[in-house]
Amino acid sequence: MNKTQLLNLIKRKRSFLCVGLDTDIRKIPEFLLENDDPIFEFNRHIIDATLPFVISYKPNLAFYEAMGSKGLVSLEKTMNYINNLSEEVFTIADAKRGDIGNSASYYARAFFELMNFDAVTVSPYMGYDSLQPFLAYKDKWAIALALTSNTGSSDFQLLPIKEERNNTEEFAEKFLFEAVLEKASLWENSNRLMFVVGATQGELFKKVRRAAPESFLLVPGVGAQGGSLEQVASLGMTDECGLIVNASRSIIFASGGKDFSEKAAQEAYSTQKEMEQLLINKGIIS
Repeated sequence: MNKTQLLNLIKRKRSFLCVGLDTDIRKIPEFLLENDDPIFEFNRHIIDATLPFVISYKPNLAFYEAMGSKGLVSLEKTMNYINNLSEEVFTIADAKRGDIGNSASYYARAFFELMNFDAVTVSPYMGYDSLQPFLAYKDKWAIALALTSNTGSSDFQLLPIKEERNNTEEFAEKFLFEAVLEKASLWENSNRLMFVVGATQGELFKKVRRAAPESFLLVPGVGAQGGSLEQVASLGMTDECGLIVNASRSIIFASGGKDFSEKAAQEAYSTQKEMEQLLINKGIIS
């Protein structure tokens, strides 16, 4: 999916909501465990229930890899189901891969060719070599980790650094995540490169937008992690939207009973309506 198609999808659905399919076998309703593939059955019900309100689904690879070969089969079935929907959806592999050379090329091949994801999350720590194989695919996206929501993000991402300014002896002070944003933005424009920025980072969104003013941001941390959608939009939304906001547990585990899909739909609808108003306020839709 290219940038124009993504922007049109946001306008058409009046939403920039991504649902994270962090499908924990220990949390899904017990009655689903009777199925041959309870993970896929859970995902299928969640997708069917929330599809009218979302633009994207983001399976977190950890929950599937932890189930071994069965989990990977569930993931492949989930992706086949999404790709066969009549309604267009932007799909993200939350894999956080970070390697170079043939390893990175084969990761890209797995996610883009075998499973037909639109995007994959990657770590830029090893530099351009680690992103280039993903950026080589037309109409596919790399989503580079920049400023995450976890407590340990401050260990490295908020390290102060000094950079030479305009080849002079003057130095500009910034955080490491700002340097990552600025450097990675030189590798690819905003048409195929996004960044992960956690919703709980608050005022730091201003620095993110100074470093990457046009790029799409994938924003986890709204919902169960306590991030504010209104604050994210006020500090991070561009004139085109520029946001994909993810919610996982607050939607997919809104209920542990037989009404789990109905409750998920209610949560997704509520978030979509809030997003619709934010898009209207910004003048992106009317």
